[in-house]
Amino acid sequence: MQINNKMSLTTRIMIGMIAGVAVGLLLQALLGDQKELFIPLGLFDFPIKSVFVDGFFHIGGQIFIASLKMLVVPLVFISLVCGTCSLSDPKKLGRLGGKSIGLYLITTAVAITVTISLALLVSPGVGHAIPTNASFDAKQAPTLVEVIINMFPTNPINAMAEGNMLQVIVFALLFGISMALSGEAGKRVSAVFDDLNTVILKLVTLLMNLAPYGIFCLMAKLFTTIDIDLIYALAKYFLVVVAALLIHGFINYSIILKVLTGLNPITFLRKMKDACLFAFSTSSSSATMPITLETATKKLGAHNSVASFTVPLGATINMDGTAIMQGVATVFIAQVFAVDLTLSDYLMVILTATLASVGTAGVPGVGLIMLAMVLNQVGLPVEGIAIIMGVDRLLDMTRTAVNVTGDCMVTCVVAKSEKEFEVEIFNDPNAAKALEDYKSL
Repeated sequence: MQINNKMSLTTRIMIGMIAGVAVGLLLQALLGDQKELFIPLGLFDFPIKSVFVDGFFHIGGQIFIASLKMLVVPLVFISLVCGTCSLSDPKKLGRLGGKSIGLYLITTAVAITVTISLALLVSPGVGHAIPTNASFDAKQAPTLVEVIINMFPTNPINAMAEGNMLQVIVFALLFGISMALSGEAGKRVSAVFDDLNTVILKLVTLLMNLAPYGIFCLMAKLFTTIDIDLIYALAKYFLVVVAALLIHGFINYSIILKVLTGLNPITFLRKMKDACLFAFSTSSSSATMPITLETATKKLGAHNSVASFTVPLGATINMDGTAIMQGVATVFIAQVFAVDLTLSDYLMVILTATLASVGTAGVPGVGLIMLAMVLNQVGLPVEGIAIIMGVDRLLDMTRTAVNVTGDCMVTCVVAKSEKEFEVEIFNDPNAAKALEDYKSL
């Protein structure tokens, strides 16, 4: 136990992830084409898959995800109220919103532009056989007008219960502004929210100590059930998406950060390790939000008044990873179905995917809905989505890590432009280590 306490959180998460992948692949090899694997124990046969994969691993992984999601609404609401009511200049909120949304849209446009160029260069769909059973039921996406109207909650409690983050963000902003304008009464309520924020962050710390075990369960189940043969069949598509994600996550974000802030991209990426590992394991920007917010404030040096706004907003509308998948998927499906797209078609894909990242924010299955919109816009068969759905789960893990990296990059840029950024914390190599050592106690 003492050895475990000496390990950093990142090390323990990596051990849990590698062990989970190894166990999952081993079980998949043992199962082969069988639906169940039995071990004879005298009076009865012990079902390995039912007990471990569908039992312990599934329960442990889902409890871990549920625990993280449990924190999202109270953390976002309380943190955003605290940040908003501390703003001395009401105009600052408008600047934060304008800068954040603008940067998120720009990074999405850059992501899909670079991705389409890479996909056209590699041509992942050329020579690919079309499955005869390809089918996909595309759901209707809401219009941008509907999204804007639905941002304002008629029942804030119901919005929190349903996890409608755009509505929670709007209500928290209005509530925080009202507190700031309420004089002594607002100060008394603000003190209560500050205490609540401390308690919530402590709960985040407690749950992060369980992360290695939850991540082990998630990885073990995923790699027991994932179709490895399908990944081989779609290897070219798979590798192009991964390459585009890595280029955007490591190169594009680094260039934007360096140009707009002058900060060291290597330091930034090094301090993103924990948040990226969480994002990769959970495949959910929302579930990773508590860790993302802590990383932005305690490791990177952004003030909570900025990070409490940009991180929840980014987890809702920043979909660079999804846009990258859409860019490759559009080229791939066009090549599979032998449809020639013109330059204007690709420009339409860039525009549609960028605007759709806001227009479909908070909608379940948002990635596939956005892709269906893009395909319809350029006249490609939506059924092509069925071809790539089998490998999308593994790709989703990687693009979530890219999304979270983008959330923190934009937070750093906005915070530094507003002079709400501690460069000393960002440059301190022990800022991250001190936080990890504290969590290991």
